Parts: sequence; C-alpha cells; structure tokens
Amino acid sequence: MTIRDFGELENRQTVKEVTLRGGNLSASILTYGATVQKLCLGDRILTLGFDNLRDYELHSPHFGATAGRCANRIANGCFTIGSDEVQLTVNEDGRHHLHGGQKGFAHRVWTIEEASNDSVLLSLVSPDGEEGYPGTVNVTCRYTLTKDDTLRIEFSGTTDKPTLLNLAHHSYFNLGDHADITMHQVMIPARSYLPVSEDLIPTGEILDVAGTAYDFRELRQIQDEQDTRFDTNFCLRQFRLEKPELSAVVFEPDTELKMEVWSTEPGIQFYDGSSLNTPVPGFNDKMYGPRAGLCLEPQCWPDSPNHEEFACSTLQPTERYQQITEYRFI
Repeated sequence: MTIRDFGELENRQTVKEVTLRGGNLSASILTYGATVQKLCLGDRILTLGFDNLRDYELHSPHFGATAGRCANRIANGCFTIGSDEVQLTVNEDGRHHLHGGQKGFAHRVWTIEEASNDSVLLSLVSPDGEEGYPGTVNVTCRYTLTKDDTLRIEFSGTTDKPTLLNLAHHSYFNLGDHADITMHQVMIPARSYLPVSEDLIPTGEILDVAGTAYDFRELRQIQDEQDTRFDTNFCLRQFRLEKPELSAVVFEPDTELKMEVWSTEPGIQFYDGSSLNTPVPGFNDKMYGPRAGLCLEPQCWPDSPNHEEFACSTLQPTERYQQITEYRFI
C-alpha cells in the first residue's frame, strides 16, 4: 500500500491516491469522490479513467466515483419526506436532479480513516441543506481487494434527520481489447425493469422483461440490441438484503474474462455508455467514445421517493444505511 499526492483541485484541496493490492488485482483509489481511479487484473486495465486530476475535475462522467447523496435521477429535483416538501438542486438539463447534484459526493474530497495493503476506509460528512437535502449525513466507503480477485465495496451511513441516502459505485468496465463493449455479453437476473421517459425519468410503471430488449435473464451479447440505449434500472427485489446475492454477469469472449456483480441492493442500473464522448484521452491515450465502457451500478430504484411502490431510499435517524457490493473477476 502506498499513499501519495495525486494532485490539487482548482480550490487548492489536495487529493490523495491510495494504491491497493489483493490477489491478482491492483487498484488506485482517490480521495476525490471516493473514486476507483484504476482497477487492473494483472497487467490488464479493467476500467476507464484518466491519469491526471484535472481531467477528473473537468471531464469525468463519474468514472469510478461514488455517486450520492442520492444516486440516479429524481424528477424535477422534488420529493416529499414526511410532511415536508424538499427541493433539490437541478443539474441535468436544468430540470432534474442527478447523482446528488452539482457538488455531489463524487465531487467532494473524502478523508482517509484507515489504510492497509489491501483495504482503505474513507469518510465524508454531508451537512444539513447540502444540495437541498435535509439532515447531516455521515458516510463511509471501504474498498477491499480480496485474495480471490474481488473488489469489495462497503458503504455505511447515518443521518440526524429523515433524508435520502442511496449510494452507487460508478466504474465503467471494458474487459476486452476493443474500443467499445458491444461484444460483451451480459446477464441480469431480473424479471422486471423501469421504463423511462425521453429524459430518462421513470414513468412509474414496472414492466416484465419477457419478450423485450430488456430481457437479460440469460447471458447475451449487448450488440444484439444496438438500436436500444440501455440506461435502465433492473428490479431485482423490493428491499435491501443483509448479504449480497448475484446481481449481474459480464463476459468478454475474446479475453474469456468474466465479472460477476454481487450486491445487497434492490436494483441495478445498467448503462451501456452510449453517451460517452470524452474530449481528452484516457488510459494509454485512448479516446473514449460511445460504449467505450459499461456500468453496472447496484442501488435503490431511481426517483423512488416519488413512487410508493418503488424500493425506496429514505433513511431515518434511527437507522443505519449499509450496502455491500462486490465485483468478482473469474
């Protein structure tokens, strides 16, 4: 394990990089956004990212970051909690709230609490009223690389007022040598999904995947549905589990690499990276265009506080938020 200065933000805050090793995996973790800057299996880079902090600050579409206080979208940035109406900042198309707002958790500098050869614990305090959210929230994120080639992520959080807390890990994965991930095969064991409007807000329906382009219950190639854009919540269950269960599988036929996603979360957002188009190069001077990487983000269902039947992200002062997500490489 090594800790070094990765760079300085425009506001002159110093960002640290922690390098971890476990099994055949290595990872660089940034205190900026509790971000997995780079994840490698041996010599193979598995994730998209940048080599310098400035590009993360200006150009990153949440590469490897921790999205929060509430990941995904909240329609019009509005919701009701108890008898209180809450208005959050709107940072997507001037209409909706996405991934915690302008200065969400992905854009904050976290504190290193513990570090060892294979694990690091980061913490963050989000004050009452930040981005419009009620309550002071204390959160932690622990990254661990295990001997069996697993990236394990443990989120925890508490609040002093009823609020929303829904964290999601946001790495973009590419397990092959191609410029895009259309040859990757995906399996998601979900019987239903949330359809969305043109601006990607859930319509309120919960639809069966059977007979649709969203049926990933058996491993199949992404490019089979090239006319379909996947930025979709798949409904695994209505509640959070205590122990993680299989939530998705990705297989790359050329490299024969397989990634399993195990999580406690009730939903998983599958984003195929179709809107990617970074203006600066990433690792190995690669330009990241559409579908250069895919995201599988375990989380609560999007816009859940506005739909009674959705698995919800509300956190009470008497509760502790806990999530476990694992990316297992086989």
